[in-house]
Amino acid sequence: MRRAVCPGSFDPITYGHLDIIERASKLYDVVHVAVLVNKNKQGLFSIDERISMIEETTAGYGNVQVESHQGLLVDYCRERSIPAIVKGLRAVSDFDYELQMAQMNHGLTGVETLFLPTSPTWSFLSSTLVKEVASYGGDVSHLIPPTVHTRLVERIAERAAR
Repeated sequence: MRRAVCPGSFDPITYGHLDIIERASKLYDVVHVAVLVNKNKQGLFSIDERISMIEETTAGYGNVQVESHQGLLVDYCRERSIPAIVKGLRAVSDFDYELQMAQMNHGLTGVETLFLPTSPTWSFLSSTLVKEVASYGGDVSHLIPPTVHTRLVERIAERAAR
């Protein structure tokens, strides 16, 4: 069985993320989506909320499993016998950092990294940018799935009301 992992923070999941996950789901029998926990970052959404949104938006693919992980991605891979990491690249600037990570991961455990170029439609897109634009009232509905958009607007309103 061919298995791979698509890691990220997914705070929130965007159409750019879904582009990579969907394409990976066509290449592998099982795609694990690992929501990575960064103790140094406070996300807009909890890990459980992110997992829920990812499960909801990837349900149609049929071969995606979603869970969280705190620690090294290669440990996640080793614990689940996953030989490959799939990463999306938006621009050349992404490649510099991701290549270093791929080489480190391979050196640590032998796990391979597959780079997929993001669709040009989504090459500018990041969760950070979506949250920033939405926090100023900008329309990001075309950048994230409808249910994610609803949750994002609600969360921003909740935070503004505090």
